[in-house]
Amino acid sequence: MMRIITKAHIKHTCEKYPDARTALKSWYKIMSGMQFSNFAELKQVFKTADSIGRVVVFNIKGNHYRLIAAIHYNIKIVYILEVMTHVEYDKNKWKDKYRIYH
Repeated sequence: MMRIITKAHIKHTCEKYPDARTALKSWYKIMSGMQFSNFAELKQVFKTADSIGRVVVFNIKGNHYRLIAAIHYNIKIVYILEVMTHVEYDKNKWKDKYRIYH
């Protein structure tokens, strides 16, 4: 099973954006119940996930939200870095914050 750190990001997003609650809880349940060895395995379950630099970006609630995570497949830990709206994501400030360079 994947260990998810920290659930507080999900809780905060659900408080701020109640419409994201069901989708985020579903993501959490699936992610914590699975065991992925690499991005290819993860992609089989989360078809719209993207590996961008050192992070994985998940589409949440039909593309309304983005969850950015650092995943350490070898030790089965998922670090939730941030959950944001699609609009916030499109501003690309997160790329500087997490040092994602093309």
